[in-house]
Amino acid sequence: MLRVIGRRISLLIPTLIGLSILLFLWVRNLPGGPATALLGDKATPEAVARVNAAYGFDRPLVEQYFQYMGKLLSGDFGVSLQTGRSVLEEFGTRFPATVELAVIALVFAIGVGIPMGYWAARNLGRWQDHSSVVLSLLGIVVPVFFLAFILKWLFAIQLPWFPTDGRQSARIDATHITDFYVLDGLLTREWDAAWDAFMHLVLPGIALGTIPLAIIVRITRASVLEVMNADYVRTARAKGLTEKIIRNRFILRNAMLPVTTTIGLQLGLLISGAVLTETVFAFNGIGRFLRDAIFTLDYPVLQGFIIFIAILYSLINLLVDVSYGFIDPRVRVQ
Repeated sequence: MLRVIGRRISLLIPTLIGLSILLFLWVRNLPGGPATALLGDKATPEAVARVNAAYGFDRPLVEQYFQYMGKLLSGDFGVSLQTGRSVLEEFGTRFPATVELAVIALVFAIGVGIPMGYWAARNLGRWQDHSSVVLSLLGIVVPVFFLAFILKWLFAIQLPWFPTDGRQSARIDATHITDFYVLDGLLTREWDAAWDAFMHLVLPGIALGTIPLAIIVRITRASVLEVMNADYVRTARAKGLTEKIIRNRFILRNAMLPVTTTIGLQLGLLISGAVLTETVFAFNGIGRFLRDAIFTLDYPVLQGFIIFIAILYSLINLLVDVSYGFIDPRVRVQ
């Protein structure tokens, strides 16, 4: 297993280096140069010269790259033009909100998607199968922002069952230790704060988790169908094993490898793709901050976000690869 981890890490390093080169060239090839892009309407020749000198844009390209890499390796992702604070500090402030939202969305997608996919496979060709396929297609084709508006209008405005926006109600006097609001409420035993934070996550979590749900349903259905027709499943039935043992030990466990890969990739997509959902529900996470950065041309934030998500994706893929060994012992000996 350690050999597998080492091999994966050795592959991730050149990938991240290649991405850093692409990002470096992208910033340096912005229209009018990075200084003009940063200054916008204030890009006078004198101001451009000051920015070039301050950021080192007037130095040789190779020297700029190594300076850029040195800052990245030391944790310096630049300074946000919107707030004047460190990009890494801004991400650290907003990251817990996006993680909470992504986790709720993924729990919803897994909790509904895997049983629905298995149910569809066990009822192949029947109405249960057809309805699951249709619902999964709807989950993919309906835009996230449209579904978010519908959920908000129906369940927060017409039927005021859930809050309309934000992470927590202003009336709640909560203690925040980790900035994961639900976890903070549980740790401090402020049950009303934990419940209120959870209720704020339900609607955006459902909206964000719809596409992963649809994908997990399709992958689970296809994988279960493939495993159900395997020789070892037919042999288990011929031996007289109960359907529960066959389902848990032979079908679901062997069908989980492609589903695990899908779940890992979807978690990365949820964290990086929460822009629209966080905007609709005024959820103060990374996605909403990134949207503001796009409109204000905050290139240090955009550049830092891409690097941040690339590292996060790499770590998630590593965890997925490691999990294979626990799901399927045969992977450990390969």
